[in-house]
Amino acid sequence: MVTGDKIPEVLGLNTEGREIKAADFAGKPLIIYFYPKDNTPGCTAEACSIRDGYGELKALGYEIIGISKDSVASHVKFADKYSLPFILLSDPDTTVNQAFGVWQKKKMAGREYMGTVRTTFITDADHHVTHIITKVDTKNATEQLLKLLAR
Repeated sequence: MVTGDKIPEVLGLNTEGREIKAADFAGKPLIIYFYPKDNTPGCTAEACSIRDGYGELKALGYEIIGISKDSVASHVKFADKYSLPFILLSDPDTTVNQAFGVWQKKKMAGREYMGTVRTTFITDADHHVTHIITKVDTKNATEQLLKLLAR
């Protein structure tokens, strides 16, 4: 996925297990952030930063969506535990991760494995990608987004 591309139609399963599509957000710009795993330090910091800045991002007209391969049940617990007001979508088979190009080979502690590369996509109201953030500042995710959107 590169700037200018239209995002895929299917985005994942919401916390009620319903398939969510881009068309569900017709006419609304989106902030879609991919993260590796619920309840891990970096992912929790990112989610809480976005939670704390949710009102500012919504005031700019954006719908915010977090996507990981965690289960629907995991997302329900994560959202409840941290009072997350935005949408979390489950992508258990990594189809959406792959469509966005964020399911990649990673290395940690000398071993290679496939995983989600933390990435944020911003779209216009027609769901074409306008910005991609690959170096996400997890503790300051909202500030990073607001700075980029102010340009």
